[in-house]
Amino acid sequence: MDTMDQSGSGNTRFERYDCSDGCPVEAALEQISGKWKGLIIYHLMDETLRFSELSRQVGNVTQRSLTKQLRELESDDIVCRKVYPVVPPKVEYSLTEKGKSLRDVILALGDWGLKHPKRM
Repeated sequence: MDTMDQSGSGNTRFERYDCSDGCPVEAALEQISGKWKGLIIYHLMDETLRFSELSRQVGNVTQRSLTKQLRELESDDIVCRKVYPVVPPKVEYSLTEKGKSLRDVILALGDWGLKHPKRM
């Protein structure tokens, strides 16, 4: 699930997230849901990585998909992208303070996944 609507205008799914007790959960999931976002956050929890390093650690992800997920995480202030003015270009990714606050959530999801593996 992407955080952007189908028109690509960048709108979130709901205008406001105070409609019920579950809406804050939806707001959180909207920011971190995506095929690769959990893994991206996980691999950036303890270190800053360049794009190619992150791509290798995440695994079977296309450059386009990884770039898209990183851009969404950056626009949600979860990931910081730092570009160095050198040739060839050097770009590093790290978690923002907001992103670092997801550490316990990501680790809890990992524990839950170990206890409840998906049935094939």
